[in-house]
Amino acid sequence: MALNFPNPSRSYDASRHCVCFWGYDNAREVTFQISDDILAHLSQEPTSEEATFLATFDRHREQILLLARELYTPGMRNTYTIS
Repeated sequence: MALNFPNPSRSYDASRHCVCFWGYDNAREVTFQISDDILAHLSQEPTSEEATFLATFDRHREQILLLARELYTPGMRNTYTIS
């Protein structure tokens, strides 16, 4: 079974400067983190606000999930960072 993202949850982690989201490969949960820098580039607005990062993630969700699927290697790790 391929990596999928049935849970639309995402959260901002201020200590790591990223938005976290989760994918699943069968029953295995995989954490993904996308950096503030990437999200700021996507929004094309200088920002450091959580709400803006989350809104940018939501607007570009499909593109981000596609990138996450490309980065994922089954069984290799439990956390991936997109930076």
